[in-house]
Amino acid sequence: MLVDFNTLPEESRVWIYQANRSFTEQELEEIQSKLDVFIENWTVHGSDLQAGYLIKYKRFIVIGLNQNLNKASGCSIDASVHFIQQLEKEYQVDLMDKMNVSYKQGDFIAYKTLLDFKKMAKEKAISKNTIVFNNLVTSIAEFNENWEVPASESWHSRFIK
Repeated sequence: MLVDFNTLPEESRVWIYQANRSFTEQELEEIQSKLDVFIENWTVHGSDLQAGYLIKYKRFIVIGLNQNLNKASGCSIDASVHFIQQLEKEYQVDLMDKMNVSYKQGDFIAYKTLLDFKKMAKEKAISKNTIVFNNLVTSIAEFNENWEVPASESWHSRFIK
C-alpha cells in the first residue's frame, strides 16, 4: 500500500539506494511511476506493506516501510532488491554498490569510489566539514537526523585526519 513517505512513522525502516549518476527528468518520471506500481503491490505473505518513497537530489531512491503494520520478510525484501536490480538494468545505473561515497561539493553531488574518497581525504581535498550521505541509516528518524551530515559525524570520519 503506497502512502506519502512523510506520513510514515519515524521508526519506519528505510533502504537507501544511491545512483552513480543523476537521473534525467524523463527517467525520474518513469522511475516514480514504476515505484508507485511496485510499492502499491508490495506484500508480505499476501498482506499489504505500508510504504512510501522519496527521490532526493535526482540520485537517491529512499524506500520507507511502516513495520508497525507489517514487517518485511526475506521474500518481500528480495522482491524490493529484484525491483532495484531491474531499474539498474533498464537505466544502466549502479544503485546497489555500497562501496561508493556520495558527498556535496557546493550544490553538486559528487560520487566517488571508496578508494578515491580515501585518497581525497588524505590529500585534504575533502574535510571533516564536507557533507556526506550516510546511506547506512535504517529508520526514518535516523534518515532525518543522520543521513546528510558532516563527514566528522559519519562513518566517513575514519578517513579524515
